[in-house]
Amino acid sequence: MKIRHTLLLMLAPLLLVACSQQPDTAAAPAASPDAPQGTEQVSPAASSPGDSTVAPGGQAPETGAAAGEATSPAAPSETGNAPARAPEGPAPVAGTDYVEIQGGQPFANAAGKVEVAEVFAYWCGHCAAFEPLVNAWKARLPGDVNFVALPAVFDENDNFPRAFFASETMGTLARTHDATFNAIHIEKKLRPNADAAAIAAFYGTLGVDQQRFTSTMQSFAVNANLGRARQFAVRSGVNATPTVIVNGKYRVIGGKSLEDILRVTDHLVAMERAAQ
Repeated sequence: MKIRHTLLLMLAPLLLVACSQQPDTAAAPAASPDAPQGTEQVSPAASSPGDSTVAPGGQAPETGAAAGEATSPAAPSETGNAPARAPEGPAPVAGTDYVEIQGGQPFANAAGKVEVAEVFAYWCGHCAAFEPLVNAWKARLPGDVNFVALPAVFDENDNFPRAFFASETMGTLARTHDATFNAIHIEKKLRPNADAAAIAAFYGTLGVDQQRFTSTMQSFAVNANLGRARQFAVRSGVNATPTVIVNGKYRVIGGKSLEDILRVTDHLVAMERAAQ
């Protein structure tokens, strides 16, 4: 069933539709009881035994304009160094606003850093509405908080996670990340189930080398990152997008709106910063 999304932020708190994998590939299951409002459900498949858990090496970033770009929404240069602020609103309640992940681990362990990972999907309307909120929120993060964006890797027919990691490897993610959301949900330049050739052609309009991008999509680095992202999401119990994981320990499940997800996240980050 084709699911229509909207990116209008004024409607973000009202987006309660649940989604499974990519649109047009399967019927959407019922929403999980612990999926926060304003998220879309996904159906995680069991991780493959062949998935790599070794952090891969990547190709050298492009020279020229791309050389100075952040390599990922997770890059430290895209988070702020603002002084820590006291979180607003009531303290979150375990089992209502968040769950503790037994045996959970951060996606990218960085000494002295608190990791905030967002599992998203480009075709997810709620993720598109969440993106500008997250961008503003990241700018206010203290320097010891590391934000990591991770595509949901639950459907082998979904080319967008592969495109994300290919662009990250090439050092062009700052150009392509928000542009991909806009191309799907606002400009209608990409279909939610676009094939690799269509994505490469669109990225070419953004100044990305299409031939290199197409090759990088099939690289070892991208395949390894896809496996790591899938394992992280399964291990963390991710069943909806967007889902926020704090330091590999806590999965945000509450939130009356997309903004409220960040309120809960702020409190969990403060808990982890105090513990460290």
